[in-house]
Amino acid sequence: MFWQEDEKKPEITTSDKVVDLSYRIECKQIPGCHAWALSQAMYEALPWIKEDESIGIHQIHGATSGNGWERPADDELIHLSKRTRMTLRVPLDRVDDAAELVGKTLDIMGYPVTVGKMTKKEINPLSTIFSRYVMVPEGMSEDQFLYWVVDQLKDYGVAARKMLCGKDHRLDINGKVIETRSLMIADLDKEDSVILQENGIGPGRHLGCGIFLPHKGIKAVGATEDSSHFSGA
Repeated sequence: MFWQEDEKKPEITTSDKVVDLSYRIECKQIPGCHAWALSQAMYEALPWIKEDESIGIHQIHGATSGNGWERPADDELIHLSKRTRMTLRVPLDRVDDAAELVGKTLDIMGYPVTVGKMTKKEINPLSTIFSRYVMVPEGMSEDQFLYWVVDQLKDYGVAARKMLCGKDHRLDINGKVIETRSLMIADLDKEDSVILQENGIGPGRHLGCGIFLPHKGIKAVGATEDSSHFSGA
């Protein structure tokens, strides 16, 4: 008799490559169109970031309100609460370097942002992930964009099962308008979820683009601040 069981792979619980660093900040308000200014302030505070395009600089978002949250227009101000955090996604070997940001004050379009305590947040391999801003190749329709995403995922060996394309959003990047769309991907296994959160999609990590975040699920859209990025639930 010959009997061989399938070898079980160890279950993935987080990434062994990257981590999110969440910083307390002191700042009451910043402009909605702060992606470019934030990246430039980061280059000045931590020059090594400019040389690594894989590092994610999350845009700063306001808190969820009880009546639902809508991101203000780019020419308006985002009002921040004490709970608001600023986040970087960095390689594990850069955590100590990124800690040097604590205590510094960033100039974001004339608004001072003082950086406080840093906390590490491991990558959460939930089956649903989303990106608020994915740079859209010029001239693509929504359907074309989704097929483009499918091809991008194939490069990582990830098969797309369920995707939801949200609202489009224009970013003003140093005087140039960049087209973006929000994107949710669901029904991922843990390994694929981690792979996509490690690598992202498309260009623009320093502008907060193509960075995937874990989400409780498509049905939860509409119950959180992220509903402002999606037209469906």
